[in-house]
Amino acid sequence: MSVEHLAERFRALHRPGSPLLLPNAWDAGSAKVLEELGFAAVATTSSGFAATLGRRDGEVTREEALTNAAQLVHAVGVPVSADLENGYADAPRDVAEIVTTARELGLAGCSIEDYTGRDDDPIYDAGLARERIEAAAGAAGSLVLTARCENYLHGRPDLRATLARLQAYQEAGAGVLYAPGMRELDDIRTVCAETDRPVNVLLVRGGPTPAALAEAGVARISVGGTFAWTALAGLVEAARELLDGGTAFLDRAGAARPVIDAALG
Repeated sequence: MSVEHLAERFRALHRPGSPLLLPNAWDAGSAKVLEELGFAAVATTSSGFAATLGRRDGEVTREEALTNAAQLVHAVGVPVSADLENGYADAPRDVAEIVTTARELGLAGCSIEDYTGRDDDPIYDAGLARERIEAAAGAAGSLVLTARCENYLHGRPDLRATLARLQAYQEAGAGVLYAPGMRELDDIRTVCAETDRPVNVLLVRGGPTPAALAEAGVARISVGGTFAWTALAGLVEAARELLDGGTAFLDRAGAARPVIDAALG
């Protein structure tokens, strides 16, 4: 299937009120399992992938992230969208370069965020942030570009400021808008109503359910690194059982094996 066809297929899955459930896989094996379970598309997760390397989120290199994304593309037949953090660069031209590479790898989509990676100045100036998305959009072609406003994850839970940034990213050419960390349903409903691009929302503990998000007009729901943390939580639980002399983890693993075996062929 051509890259253009996958990208158009991915774009068509974004339906306000009937959101795409977009699970985040951390490696090729987890992507294949998610495809086997029936998900129509998958995305990478920067934090989940970093954990496979024994690192924290933000400690993955550009080349490592692209290699991981390429492995997912080759592993599954469904559209793949890559979490490319801030493009691993500040300058708009360098952000455009990584988006070009993402398209050449066969990705159907990718996301670029406005987090600088610097604790003392975490969010790019609004003008530069828009220029970065405009450059990314110019390089995207048919690829579905998600523009992320990181205010809520970095101590700036300001709806009006976040909405202004998302509207600027929309005008700059973004295909999907995303403000991870936003959890108040009224705020999410406002973003959906005051933009004209599909809106992605990150599921968070104690936040709105998928059904409530659909009612609010959300077009895509993702889980970030949570599936990776759930898998690691299963490892912790099984390991503790073994240390205590238990074996219940053998039954849990056995129950999942048919799906895993089918996914891995």
